[in-house]
Amino acid sequence: MRIASVEVIPYALPFKEPYVTARGRLERREMVLLRIRNADGVVGLGEAVPLALRGGAGLEQIVRELEGFHASGALSRAAERWTKPGSFGLGSSTEEELELSPPARCAISTALIDLRARAGGSSALTAGTRSPSPPRTGRDDDRGAGIPCNATLVAGEPAAVAEDALRWAAEGFATFKLKLGVGEDAGQVRAVREAVGDDARIRVDANAAWDVETAKRVLAGLEDLDVELAEQPVATLGECAEVAAATSIPIAGDESIESRADAERAVELGACSLAGIKLSKVGGPEEATEIAAVLPSYVSSALDGPVGIAAGAQVARALRESGGDTGLAHGLATQRLFASTVAAVECELRDGMLHPPEGPGLGVEIDEAALEAHRL
Repeated sequence: MRIASVEVIPYALPFKEPYVTARGRLERREMVLLRIRNADGVVGLGEAVPLALRGGAGLEQIVRELEGFHASGALSRAAERWTKPGSFGLGSSTEEELELSPPARCAISTALIDLRARAGGSSALTAGTRSPSPPRTGRDDDRGAGIPCNATLVAGEPAAVAEDALRWAAEGFATFKLKLGVGEDAGQVRAVREAVGDDARIRVDANAAWDVETAKRVLAGLEDLDVELAEQPVATLGECAEVAAATSIPIAGDESIESRADAERAVELGACSLAGIKLSKVGGPEEATEIAAVLPSYVSSALDGPVGIAAGAQVARALRESGGDTGLAHGLATQRLFASTVAAVECELRDGMLHPPEGPGLGVEIDEAALEAHRL
């Protein structure tokens, strides 16, 4: 596969309301769009989301990495490896690739997956990753099947969080994720439970803000509220194991699980019974499926743009097709939090379900005027 041109485009989307978690407050989400065009004019799209609030690579670093990877010829060499039978993702890792941050690897992997799929007229994951689902070509008949998603509630006063939950519920959402570690934790969960009723599912996420004793105390106070899972209550897998032994609420790893090796370690320690996978955190779709092969997983957004959401949707669908679906809602409805988009065609949210666009590859089409307006 010969690469004709590459664009690395940093941009930002504003939130409707500030996004507040235990790790900080965001007014907008900065991202990097990677656009690769082959010699036939077919375009593949990738996206990198800086995880700066987690201490990861920032926007400028990711831009430098992507531009440098292309300028060195490494991107062209990676694309060429994709033409070989049995190649997946970026192929066998080279020293150049291992030096990239996970968000940059995610952008490259996703763009090459999308490009190869569009060139071949197939859905993205069946064309490019070591997905357990069988390969298919042509129009993907499963595109019409929606992916269940959770509502993402921004931390705040209990009454305000409950009102937000009711707005999501009115749009068909039945699972609600609360960001804890800021303000009145138990009060927020109780207010939402009272608002949405006993049949709704509630999960909590502290973004590793608690120490072990705080996590034990808070989760003990939530056990009567039928909490579905607690995501990353403490920082390390060892600490998660201590918390898991003290609560009946299932523990899901997020920040502490960035690779298959991390997932295997989590199982060994009894630290987590689930993993929440973010593509920019782990390095792309292939790495996501590797983690899901070890731990039951659900796919979450890192506050991605339209390309990242579409890639996450395909991973979620691949898990469903392979029999690896946990039955849990995925955290892929965050496009609802943004005030605008850069896509002319993207995933749609209807009745609490995410519906990927039709067509080969990821199916996302960029609105050039919108992209220019949001470009950094």
